[in-house]
Amino acid sequence: MNVRHRRLVADHRMVMSSFADHPYIRVLEATGEPPERYKLEYRVQGLVMQGEQVVPKSEHLVEVFLTLGYPRQAPQCRMLTPVFHPNIAPHAICIGDHWSAGESLAALIVRIGELITFQSYNVKSPLNGAAARWAEEHMARLPIQRVDLSARMDVAPAPQSASS
Repeated sequence: MNVRHRRLVADHRMVMSSFADHPYIRVLEATGEPPERYKLEYRVQGLVMQGEQVVPKSEHLVEVFLTLGYPRQAPQCRMLTPVFHPNIAPHAICIGDHWSAGESLAALIVRIGELITFQSYNVKSPLNGAAARWAEEHMARLPIQRVDLSARMDVAPAPQSASS
């Protein structure tokens, strides 16, 4: 079993355990053997554009894809439902500036929720300029929701055999 395969197995075990009974984050699908693609539901307050209005929305779908370069390369993350955020575009969620191979997939999943709720955002290098301008003009309203999205990450990876 190669290093990437062991990491995918350990990530899957941790993600499924960490979010099994999570009040705000739910794993809807884990595809592959071991899983390389996750579909997640976030039940937190975020924002969307409705016509010309920025309005709250409380359910969001995200896809996380673990490329062949994972864990050295950051996962590819994208919204499956619209969201209005400086660091989120329809095709990508900006996580690359903060990714390190040592970060767990469960921690990344929590971080995406923190982005959606505006507990984390960066207006200096936005993917969505309109959302960055809105955030700068409405800082007193941010975050949209203060919520602890921490996952239970006390799950140890499975022991590795000497022949792995």
